Amino acid sequence: MTTNAPGLAGLLAVAALWNGTALAQPQAADRVVLVPHRAVYDLVLDAGKATKNIESARGRIAFDFTGDACEGYALSFRQVTQLQSGESGPRVIDARTTSFEAGDGASYRFKTESSAAGAPTETVDGIASKAGEGFEVKLTIPKPETHREAAAALFPNAQMKAVIQAARAGQSTLNVRLYDGANGGKDVYETLSVIGRKIEAKPAEAPLQRPEFESLARWPVTMSYFKVGSGETTPSYTIAFELYENGVTGAVRLDYGSFALRGTLTRLDLLPQADCAK
Repeated sequence: MTTNAPGLAGLLAVAALWNGTALAQPQAADRVVLVPHRAVYDLVLDAGKATKNIESARGRIAFDFTGDACEGYALSFRQVTQLQSGESGPRVIDARTTSFEAGDGASYRFKTESSAAGAPTETVDGIASKAGEGFEVKLTIPKPETHREAAAALFPNAQMKAVIQAARAGQSTLNVRLYDGANGGKDVYETLSVIGRKIEAKPAEAPLQRPEFESLARWPVTMSYFKVGSGETTPSYTIAFELYENGVTGAVRLDYGSFALRGTLTRLDLLPQADCAK
């Protein structure tokens, strides 16, 4: 399992202005505004997928998303997963990310810490900034170094906005290149988002059964991640979820290839933020 796989930490965002309750706010049709929130997902092994040597799994994802559309957004994300294997016994995977993405999507600071099965914690710390047609990454940990990517890529919040815009426009697929500092801070991913038809049924998760969501559209989305330059036609991993047009996600499924996890949203707190015209 990838201990600091990208995607989910940038998946969960809310668009609208909240001050404890929803307030109406005129927006351009293609405008997406991410709003602060806290969320918790409980994880279990997906019994519907054949697995290799994984007998059971449980865990939790928790994150705290704060900031505004003008200055940018900070994220604190943690995923802890306990896997039980008949061959190797239990092991715990702990992945943590803190990041800040500028409101205009031009820069992205990140720090990831991951450990598995009692091994020493691996840390990556750096900043990525748009530079010309591409972007530049400056790492401080595990060692100071700088590298450039000639081709452009989106950072996580900008990627999520693009998916929401595509869903609103009725598109069934979206391809974008993503950089989020995962796997040593050097990997770039080609992502393919498959967007299904708008869901009409009532949401199954209790935190989403609230008046604020009744008038919002939502779609089933599956995102596949392909490491640039790997030559692989099979994705490194895949994330599926139900995406509201305000960015909230439910019914999460994380597929790592050899096994998959299902995540149920058990808590969602919408936080206040200052108004911003961007």
